[in-house]
Amino acid sequence: EDPSLERHFKGHRDAVTSVDFSHNKKQLASGSMDSCLMIWSMKPQMRAYRFVGHKDAVLCVQFSPSGHLVASGSRDKTVRLWIPSAKGESTVFKAHTATVRSVHFSSDGQSLVTASDDKTVKVWTVHRQKFLFSLSQHINWVRCARFSPDGRLIVSSSDDKTVKLWDKTSRECIHSFCEHGGFVNHVDFHPSGNCIAAGGTDSTVKLWDVRMNRLLQHYQGNSVVNSLSFHPSGNYLITASSDSTLKILDLLEGRLLYTLHGHQGPATCVAFSSDGDLFASGGSDEQVMVWKTNFDAADYGDVVKPQKYGSSVDGTRGNGVEMDCGIHHKKTKTQDSGRTHEQQEEETSLANTLEHIMGQLDVLTQTVSILEQRLTLTEDKLKECLENQQKIIQNKMN
Repeated sequence: EDPSLERHFKGHRDAVTSVDFSHNKKQLASGSMDSCLMIWSMKPQMRAYRFVGHKDAVLCVQFSPSGHLVASGSRDKTVRLWIPSAKGESTVFKAHTATVRSVHFSSDGQSLVTASDDKTVKVWTVHRQKFLFSLSQHINWVRCARFSPDGRLIVSSSDDKTVKLWDKTSRECIHSFCEHGGFVNHVDFHPSGNCIAAGGTDSTVKLWDVRMNRLLQHYQGNSVVNSLSFHPSGNYLITASSDSTLKILDLLEGRLLYTLHGHQGPATCVAFSSDGDLFASGGSDEQVMVWKTNFDAADYGDVVKPQKYGSSVDGTRGNGVEMDCGIHHKKTKTQDSGRTHEQQEEETSLANTLEHIMGQLDVLTQTVSILEQRLTLTEDKLKECLENQQKIIQNKMN
């Protein structure tokens, strides 16, 4: 079955900017340009809570891992922590000097990372509610910042067209990815923590390996990508675009799986639930929608060993791109059953040829990596020789 619309929430009075499920899927939070935060109950007939406190547009919301808190960031330059109950109490964090565009809890719930138009990324302790430190190397607005699953890295994306990877402990920028042709609206870590995906105004989604700092996949769309979310299996990625569509990408096959038309006007935000059964989307049409995923359970039930996979979509050249960041191979079911037998045979032989090519590319990749290792060994040996020579010369001079 295709993904299907499950619930429809109406109550915001302006564009929805952000959506997030609580871990148990009982609640959904949304932020809006109407300066409100809404907490919707997934149980039918249960009332929604509207939280008022921010003095301007709420641009980002996220539940803490335990679900006992919701963080929000606003154009009023503040971050708020809410208790998602009828009272709707909140505490205010002030340190940014401009609009706060992104909030994200670490997976242990102890830290919060925020991104702002003041060009900084800031890290806070949740319980002591203290500002800890700033990461400031971006030279334009920072749109998004996320912790890695293990909490050791932070990734941020900016209108300076870069995606930066930071080490949380040393607080240094480890790498800058500069391949984007426009502002980078959204970035996130793959569930394995080994790669990141980013999307932005150049209508592309790019995936990079953060161990090798190299581009793995590149999807060329035809509209601005406002938001993206990884399925917890790591095999799918969903995007929300300004052409009003949600697109589900199959990362194993390296292709577009579904295009969903639900919103009237730009789709601004999208997020999977923690088990991947549902995803929520928000749009400038003031609507919040909840969708049933309906992917084949076999797609992520029988998880096989990670496979190397090449991909490039929409006519971009795939230069033997690898996808081995914990993305698991699966048996694909034919999406379109109305194909002729000849077509399927042609496709099978094409698939076999492609598989053969991929196999050869794999061998090449391995060969290159072996050569690189040998080169490194040789360089190390050379360095050792030179150091020994230096010592000998110095001994003679002494």
